[in-house]
Amino acid sequence: MNGRLSNATIAKLPPEVLVPRYDRNSVTPGIVHLGVGAFHRAHQAAYVDASLAEGESDWGVVGVSLRSPDTRDALTPQDGLYTLAVRDSTGQQLQVAGSILSLLVAPEDPGAVLAALTDPRTRIVTLTITEKAYLRAADGSLDKNHPDIVHDLTNPGSPKTAHGFLTEALARRRAAGILPFTVLCCDNLPANGATLHRLLVEFAKLRDARGSAGDRPLAGYIADEVAFPSSMVDRIVPATTDADRARIAKALGLEDAWPVMTEPFRQWVIEDRFPAGRPAWEKFGVTMVEDVGPFEDMKLRLLNGAHSGIAYLGLLSGHATVDRAFADPAIRQFVDRLWVEAVPTLPQDAGLDTSAYTAELAERFSNTALAHRTAQIANDGSQKLPQRIIASALARLEAGALPEHLTLVVAAWIAACAARGKTLPEGHFTDPLDTALDDLFSRNLPTERLTAAVFELAGFAKGHPEQQKLIEFVATHLVRFKQGGPKLVFAALGIGNEPPRLAE
Repeated sequence: MNGRLSNATIAKLPPEVLVPRYDRNSVTPGIVHLGVGAFHRAHQAAYVDASLAEGESDWGVVGVSLRSPDTRDALTPQDGLYTLAVRDSTGQQLQVAGSILSLLVAPEDPGAVLAALTDPRTRIVTLTITEKAYLRAADGSLDKNHPDIVHDLTNPGSPKTAHGFLTEALARRRAAGILPFTVLCCDNLPANGATLHRLLVEFAKLRDARGSAGDRPLAGYIADEVAFPSSMVDRIVPATTDADRARIAKALGLEDAWPVMTEPFRQWVIEDRFPAGRPAWEKFGVTMVEDVGPFEDMKLRLLNGAHSGIAYLGLLSGHATVDRAFADPAIRQFVDRLWVEAVPTLPQDAGLDTSAYTAELAERFSNTALAHRTAQIANDGSQKLPQRIIASALARLEAGALPEHLTLVVAAWIAACAARGKTLPEGHFTDPLDTALDDLFSRNLPTERLTAAVFELAGFAKGHPEQQKLIEFVATHLVRFKQGGPKLVFAALGIGNEPPRLAE
């Protein structure tokens, strides 16, 4: 090895490795990103890197970790540089990205994070903090009793949550006469911009009630003057392994503490509402639209929904990665049927080409180079399934159709959670409800009572008139899981008796 990737060593890279085509010393920050993990570095930061290469030098990224220092510790010695390994079954292309200028760790120095957010040069704040970090109660409202929310209301100058940081920064900008930044949510939430807008207004109202409103309530300011465009993001980004690090280091001739693995496909659809300006992302394949909803629904219900099904059924069938699970004829056929159920729940007048989309998904799921682990996708199911699966299942019931395959995903999630420490390793994947779920599993409840209790705990279809029907479908699948595992479940659905088909 010739040392570690950095500004000083980048010139030593082999000629086939793509490097930043701009002077990093001339780049200034314009975006603060909350949740600077692997997905951000494979997706938003890569698009920004392309913008910088075209001369838009005032859109560099300040990355913020809200919890762990791991990303900062890995990348700061590398001047924020990292390798993006774009891989498919035919090979890989290595690219060094330079769009991240600095990295902060919120728990260590919340003041530094607030300073970056308050900087007049910051015009966009993007987020990939995962669904659970939005701290919603079962009914979707802000969980005002969450300890971190309580802390942020009491200590606005040293927040812990995205809500606290964004609200305090907007309050400081208003007080200083600085225009608000645009808040661009990039997480898999339905109507993610509108959802975050609502949650932040709820949080600001709680702050206002404590007497910090001033002449004008902060909640009203955020509601009326801060833009929250919704967006849809898509790129498969498996967790980086030690074997990946070793392979990338050999190819570079330099060590990279945290390279990112990804696929060639990438997609970003954004509602075009940026009062403070934005990069010309449309030049690099970003779709700027008036309403992201139809694209978001297609991605959540067809890609993410299928991913969840592949993850839980794959785990229960002994498949460690998506490509191996998808190569299982039963799971492959199940996914086709899942799409057949989900496609009619999508907007029919939005011009969505679901046949081409599902064909492309099948190719992506078959990518043997990514080794996307089913256990990674399985995390946080209670937060993901409402928008990926439950919404489609309810729409089918409302239309008088059956959600047999959609509800199987929910049953597979419950069965996989219950299997940890038994047929699956303890802690193989995690969920915010793990403690409560373990308590339910320990009671040995009859299957339908267990299912109803899980629905109540997770808030699945809460208050919906079709909730009981969903519970009955899920309970039926769970009984079969207990009696004969995935093979019996598939057999009961007739899977294995017909050739695969794609959704029409």
